Amino acid sequence: MTGNGSVCLAADIGGTFTDVVLDGPNGRSTRKILTTVDQPERGLLDGLGQLLADSGLSFSDVDLFVHGTTLATNAILERKGARTALLTTSGFRDVLEIATEGRFNQYDLNLVKPQPLVSRQMRLVIEERIDAAGNVHIPLDTGTLKAVAEMLRSHEIESLAICFLHSYMNPDHERQAAEVLSSMLPNLSISLSSDVCPEIGEYERTSTVVANAYVRPLIDGYLDRMEQSLAQAGFTGVVKLISSSGGITTISAARRFPIRLVESGPAGGAIFAAHRARLLGCDKVVAFDMGGTTAKVCLIRNGEPVTGNRFEVDRTERFMKGSGLPLRIPSVELVEIGAGGGSIAAVDALQRVKVGPESAGSSPGPACYPDGGNEPTVTDANLAIGVLDPEAFAGGRIRLNPDRANAVIDQAVGNELALSAEAAADSVIETVCESMASAIRVHAAELGEALAPYTMIAFGGAAPLHATRVAEKVGIGRVVIPANAGVGSAVGFLEAPHAFELVKSRHMKLETVTPETIQAIFKDIAHEAHILASADEIGADVTEQYTAFMRYVGQGHEIKVPISIHDAGACTAAALRGTFETMYEALFSRCIPDAEIEILSWSVLISGALREIEPLGPLPDGYAAEPSASRKLYSRALSHWSDTPVHNRTSLGAGSRIEGPAIIVEEETSTMVSASFCAIIDTASNIILQRKSGGSTAQ
Repeated sequence: MTGNGSVCLAADIGGTFTDVVLDGPNGRSTRKILTTVDQPERGLLDGLGQLLADSGLSFSDVDLFVHGTTLATNAILERKGARTALLTTSGFRDVLEIATEGRFNQYDLNLVKPQPLVSRQMRLVIEERIDAAGNVHIPLDTGTLKAVAEMLRSHEIESLAICFLHSYMNPDHERQAAEVLSSMLPNLSISLSSDVCPEIGEYERTSTVVANAYVRPLIDGYLDRMEQSLAQAGFTGVVKLISSSGGITTISAARRFPIRLVESGPAGGAIFAAHRARLLGCDKVVAFDMGGTTAKVCLIRNGEPVTGNRFEVDRTERFMKGSGLPLRIPSVELVEIGAGGGSIAAVDALQRVKVGPESAGSSPGPACYPDGGNEPTVTDANLAIGVLDPEAFAGGRIRLNPDRANAVIDQAVGNELALSAEAAADSVIETVCESMASAIRVHAAELGEALAPYTMIAFGGAAPLHATRVAEKVGIGRVVIPANAGVGSAVGFLEAPHAFELVKSRHMKLETVTPETIQAIFKDIAHEAHILASADEIGADVTEQYTAFMRYVGQGHEIKVPISIHDAGACTAAALRGTFETMYEALFSRCIPDAEIEILSWSVLISGALREIEPLGPLPDGYAAEPSASRKLYSRALSHWSDTPVHNRTSLGAGSRIEGPAIIVEEETSTMVSASFCAIIDTASNIILQRKSGGSTAQ
């Protein structure tokens, strides 16, 4: 993404820390600053300004700024979006509450479903009907739109979602309604399902366009303030945003489809891990991203993150699929849990240690922070057992208080379970590591993968502290901590390609498909995708990837089948059946002979070419590295404190070898080398952690 000689900034606003990265004439510099929750852009611009000043640069020197934000996600979670209404086909007012008529937890008598973003009062209907083939069955009753406009005006509605039946086949009625209402309410923000999510599946399509309408005014306002603040600071470059699929998108596309920003931070982390996977020549990678508030896990195959087109936000049961609001958007396939450095620990009614999902965030923050809270967190636990240096946290910009950490852990956990403060702290770390290990196991199982052949790439401020312990639990023998791991997602923003994916539903049985049909469908979708993506900004090296979403007739879920449209032989029904069944068998260990197959949707992904990466050679010959210091570290295996070597990452050259247990410190994070691992530094300054043969699994 970055060009030669250009000055580029990236920023990832998280729940606890905002990570900023500068690539300039003097190389790369990074910084972690506490997120200013009340006004995220204020802390962001302060951090960017400090980073530029330290490098002798100003905002006027910056050519590109790539940004990721949790603003859209938080607006949905906290129900702080715009006053939103829904206009839909008569008879479909209650789609948001009826949903799929399923129960995500069949036997829970107290099951709580997610609350719709639009109240029933503001779900309005109109007479119109388009059939499944796109033919007009009942014309749009435009005369009713005046009453609709009056209703919207009287309730001070800021944003409107329009979702008519089968508009993915024929968008004319949605566009007519939007044109009429815009003329009467020129300040009304309008989102059309035929633009946001032109796919079959009435509930998911309605949920997606409503969520887009709900966050659109908020994102518009935020981007306006961001652009004005940058301009006032002297910035004259280009602003881009990272989307949930891991591609860079334009400001105009982000304004139109803000719902595609919901997982921008984790998507940047997936790109960061994928780049390192290609560099290391690893075909199978678990990307493990742990920050201050959450931990995210995704799989990288053949140098690319696994992606899908379904996502959920605001789950009432964090680990229960179906308990959230569904979004049909291209996104990285990941699992996210409330396990970060700020996750709060407690003892539940069954005398079990519980960690998260509640977080201390950046305000008040962990108890050991200067103005921290009164509840113990994972960061407090790591400080209490000696893994963190109280004088060097976040490059020394935040001084930690070990006495405060010990006190709150002892009070909330130690006294409850009759444990010493250090044993209580270790139980907190053991619990959070087991939670993350469980999430990795479940995610791999859902994608039909065994973890033993995988390499873990760990990044984020907290992941390197826990990576070897989590790897032991899931049976992974190789862990990589890349350079700049503490701000990995923000670095990934600068490595992401410009990309845009458009999915459209065109349902057909496989036996009716011809190469000519496939080429016509993809040509139509690609033309629209290029317009929506502002493809002229991608550059000359534009690639297109074509995908069909296929399933056996009667099934509820599809799998993504890549198609080479320039090879007529690969576009025949027989060839597509063979490709589908091969992929289906890889996922489910069997296929269904002679069963009917159908295609529901078609996808075109346009993107700039990925940067060419020359894989690293073999690891250099190792030599024992001399520690720069030592620190008392609590050992859960021995139940006592022992001196542990501490190494400064900046002083470790290629080939430096470190036997665990040891700690490797740097400005943005620290790496815990557990007793069962040894570490070696490769020629790209990655820390390569290898499991010792027959080594102890205890820290």
